[in-house]
Amino acid sequence: MIQTVWPYLALMPLAAGVFPSLEKRFQWRVFSVLPPIVWTYLFVTALAVGGLWTATPEIQGAQRTLTSLLLPALLFLLMVTCDLRAILAVGPRVLGVFACAMLSILLAVTLVFVLFRSVLPVEGWKMLAALSATWTGGSANLVAVKQVIGLSESALPSVLLADALCYSVWVLVLFSTGAFAPAFNRWTGADRGGHEYPRLAAVSSTGPPRLGHIVLWLGLAIIVGLGAARLARSMPTSAMLTQTSWTVLLATVAGLVIARTPLARIPGPAWTGSALLALLVAVLASQSNFHGLASAPLFILCGFITMLLHIGMLALLARVFRFDLYLCGISSLAQIGGVASAPVLAATYSPVLVPIAVLLAMLGLILGTGMGLFMASVLSSLAPAGAG
Repeated sequence: MIQTVWPYLALMPLAAGVFPSLEKRFQWRVFSVLPPIVWTYLFVTALAVGGLWTATPEIQGAQRTLTSLLLPALLFLLMVTCDLRAILAVGPRVLGVFACAMLSILLAVTLVFVLFRSVLPVEGWKMLAALSATWTGGSANLVAVKQVIGLSESALPSVLLADALCYSVWVLVLFSTGAFAPAFNRWTGADRGGHEYPRLAAVSSTGPPRLGHIVLWLGLAIIVGLGAARLARSMPTSAMLTQTSWTVLLATVAGLVIARTPLARIPGPAWTGSALLALLVAVLASQSNFHGLASAPLFILCGFITMLLHIGMLALLARVFRFDLYLCGISSLAQIGGVASAPVLAATYSPVLVPIAVLLAMLGLILGTGMGLFMASVLSSLAPAGAG
């Protein structure tokens, strides 16, 4: 049994790297159902519940320090890969489809909470706010919102499972809809109005980073995270705009600024960010238990109902504004699936849509934390009296 901090610190990166390595090496089908990050969380949670380490004051202090340091560093690295000018260049029609997809997700989350708030756990509004963050952005946004609103570790497994299962089903559906595009476009009127996709150059890659690049970005991200936390202590706070909120916001802005400088052309931020995300999830899981899994079936049902409402509302908006199926599917998956799956879907539709899918996924990453915090404010006002 681990009772001191150094064996615990050695175990966290080891656990964080196991499942991404297995996926890359063997490409097992199980990872298409539950992605490596979910397996990492469940695996480390099982180790924690099994008593592999004891929550001594020393280990608890290390967990708090790692979480507060890794989160802003991670968001900074992810923002460095975002090009706001390129995103805006995709044109108003594409951004309109993206906005409709996001609006339908947020409305669906709100409706589901109103319908199920009497049977959801006390933290139900926090769980749905975290889900809205990852379904408009990504896993990093979910972690950021979780920390800001104080979602307990025991409630997180239900959110991750609902996210993974609903996402997997939606991906399978979207990859099967290509043949229905002509009929859908006739129904919405997109075939009569015509649609031209913006011609964008494919997002260029600088190739895999070298060791020096990884170390450089890691050091820079930690410095930015520490600086953001220090500045956040001098900012005014409120019920929702906490010190953690300021830290997240300042690190995000720093990343977007660096993205417009020559420094952003140095390879490595995406690779380093992916590693930090896996490590952060492992650290969060190491503090958890299985108590929250009792609500998993109900919350997964809420996730699927949210998904169905999103699909229905997006289809109606497509008919109103004459959107075509390809842009609707890509805009939805860019938010729910992120940059890992949206470009793959786009490639099956039309090669010209691949860079658009990447840029829309990046836009979701930028907005996801803000949308999650906005939904936390909305849902908390709708929560039953006494909900924590």
